[in-house]
Amino acid sequence: MRKFDTVLIANRGEIAIRVMRAARALGYRTVAVYSEADARAPHVACADTAVAIGEAAPSASYLNIERLIEAAKASGAQAIHPGYGFLSENAGFAQACVDNGLVFIGPSPEAIRLMGDKAGARRRMAQAGVPCVPGYDGEDQSEAMLLEQAQRIGLPLMVKAAAGGGGRGMRLVGRMEDVPQALKSARPEAENAFGSGALILERAVQRPRHVEIQVFGDSLGTVVHLGERDCSVQRRHQKVIEESPCPVMTPELRARMGEAAVAAARAIDYVGAGTVEFLLDQEGNYYFLEMNTRIQVEHPVTEEVTGIDLVQLQFRVAEGLGLGFTQEAVSLAGHAIEARLYAEDVPAGFLPSTGRIECWQRPSGPGIRCDDGIETGMMVSPYYDPMLAKIIASGPTREVARARLIEALKSTVMIGPQSNRDFLVATLEKETFVAGGATTAFIAEEFPQSGWQLPAISDEELAMAGILLYLHLRDRLAESSVGVAAELLDWSSDGIKYSRFSLAERDIVVRPKDGEGYELALDEESVFHVARVRRTGSRASLSLNGIDRSLSYACFEGSRIHISHDGRGFMLEDRLAGERTGADSAGGGNVLAPMHGVILDVLVDAGQQVAKGARLAVLEAMKMQHDIVAPQAGEVSQVLCEAGRQVASGALLFALTVPDEPK
Repeated sequence: MRKFDTVLIANRGEIAIRVMRAARALGYRTVAVYSEADARAPHVACADTAVAIGEAAPSASYLNIERLIEAAKASGAQAIHPGYGFLSENAGFAQACVDNGLVFIGPSPEAIRLMGDKAGARRRMAQAGVPCVPGYDGEDQSEAMLLEQAQRIGLPLMVKAAAGGGGRGMRLVGRMEDVPQALKSARPEAENAFGSGALILERAVQRPRHVEIQVFGDSLGTVVHLGERDCSVQRRHQKVIEESPCPVMTPELRARMGEAAVAAARAIDYVGAGTVEFLLDQEGNYYFLEMNTRIQVEHPVTEEVTGIDLVQLQFRVAEGLGLGFTQEAVSLAGHAIEARLYAEDVPAGFLPSTGRIECWQRPSGPGIRCDDGIETGMMVSPYYDPMLAKIIASGPTREVARARLIEALKSTVMIGPQSNRDFLVATLEKETFVAGGATTAFIAEEFPQSGWQLPAISDEELAMAGILLYLHLRDRLAESSVGVAAELLDWSSDGIKYSRFSLAERDIVVRPKDGEGYELALDEESVFHVARVRRTGSRASLSLNGIDRSLSYACFEGSRIHISHDGRGFMLEDRLAGERTGADSAGGGNVLAPMHGVILDVLVDAGQQVAKGARLAVLEAMKMQHDIVAPQAGEVSQVLCEAGRQVASGALLFALTVPDEPK
């Protein structure tokens, strides 16, 4: 007899849709919840019914336990699936479900509470015989004690939030004199993210692999592991690419790490899906990092190599049934790699990007899976995590999976907010990754100092962007005019039949040719003949010097255009448009908000002298804190922001008076 027939998914985006897909396959009725910002989101339409739970800010909606419980009762749900993120590892939420007679599809509140306390988890794992990194997890959280313990542990040192993970409240320290600042900055970030400012210290393992073991337990006492995932490719301690199996794993090492993970789960009577994370050094030693008491973002790669639907298995265990298989029945076949598509500006340091999605085209093909929760026309909000989709490729070998994933990413079209698609392709093509040698230092080592920059745009791509921008501006002007016949769109009364643009620091001149399309010149040198231009929504096709080409594009205010062609995306802006309107550049002494967010703290006053790189304010966006720094030395002439207030991307935060350069 089933315990429930209706499940509320206390989450949003791709994970909510993923859970609904599994629930529907098992015959459950599904209930979505949504904030004001998500009223038209795809996960809302995917469910059988949906309940509004509050304002856009997570604290007023997806993190509001009372409203989620009320939504479950109002919709007739007898169970709640938390997904990942938000309240998925919140023991108070799990307990509230139990107290209100709702099935929490996850482990017990006690297990969540214990493993959510990183300090307590370290102590319990040590008791269970699971190897742990040397560190400090004591209750004395005074700065004096932490500094004393930092001296004892030695460098390099990792400062970590005791109550959570995901890279928040985490700092890597390489110099002892930097420890006080690391403590000062990590503590408020941890408190804001997890409600607790408690910290632990650990000796940083140099250039390890991040290898995690998927475990599953049922209420009948069975606990198994389902192999490992290598999650070493990370930025800011957040995963970017994951794969299964780990490229350097051996059957013997898998057995030992699997036994340690099962021992960790048994030590806390674990029931449900969980992940025991380890650092694996170059000598084959492994150390307990943390345990995630939920389904993981990267669970699809395990599903692809084991053939087991982990979310459906969560429902089975929540019903009180056994797993239905033993450890001996688990086997891994083939290889799977997952890439996380983020809305972020990679060249700017992986800053989150927001805005309207002008075009979204998911990939398809042999061995390709795409888990997403977005669609063309929706807004990417500053309130939530910037991950847009997960693209997974599987194949009989690692190389087949890698090649399939590269082609899938190249066929993915994401126009609107900037994304990391091209960076993902570049990462997968790096020789170190191809050889299976990536460690947690991979991105820092492979993309040092200047980081990663978009490849140079080709003349052909510039020509396509130029003609599409010309046609967009021409049509916009025609719409504001009265009674302009189609045959007069490219006609000029003064005989000057050309338009000039400046894209990517190149001069572009477009000349309509009577009945013959257009002639387009780059820097008065490269000349292209453009014909048969067809535009349908965000897709365009044209003939460029007799060769047919197709691409996706979108035009924006300010004479900007984004094109996606042959697996490469470019955002271009006509510099001449700014000159014609007298618009000032974003340089000089002005300090602008790099993204939408909330100002947490203002660190300077008007009239104060600041050095280049000095911290001016702290901005929170997409659950991360970002320092706003002075672009150059000068005097703060105006402070135009205040703590606790929302700011829009591009908003003027500070005005600096910069000394004149010596002549």
